[in-house]
Amino acid sequence: MIKHQHFSLPPFERGYHLITHLVLRELESLPTDGILHLFIKHTSAAICINENADASVRVDFESIFNMLVPENLPFLQHDLEGPDDMPAHIKAAMIGTSISIPVVNGSLDLGTWQGIYLCEFRNRGGSRKLTASIYS
Repeated sequence: MIKHQHFSLPPFERGYHLITHLVLRELESLPTDGILHLFIKHTSAAICINENADASVRVDFESIFNMLVPENLPFLQHDLEGPDDMPAHIKAAMIGTSISIPVVNGSLDLGTWQGIYLCEFRNRGGSRKLTASIYS
């Protein structure tokens, strides 16, 4: 059985944000066993799984990705929406738009130090829409 659920996250400032608790709050229920697949419906933000304990990891993510894909590169052509737009698309393509997490005994089977991240690459990205597909 597959169940789809659509929800929106509140606007976040640019950066990497733990959203595990927000995702779980939005889900109606999880099966005893199955898979949760999350998909973000945007091209300038991403989702991933990473460190959930030390906030410096999120700061380091921001620093590394800004170094890899800086704003105001003179050869970028897609700049009508501001200098953060095209770098946001590139960063989102690098990290990705979806994750899958096993569901075991009615809970997400994340590792001890794992959490779900929203990677917001825009200065004013706004609310982000996600689709949760639950396979049981």
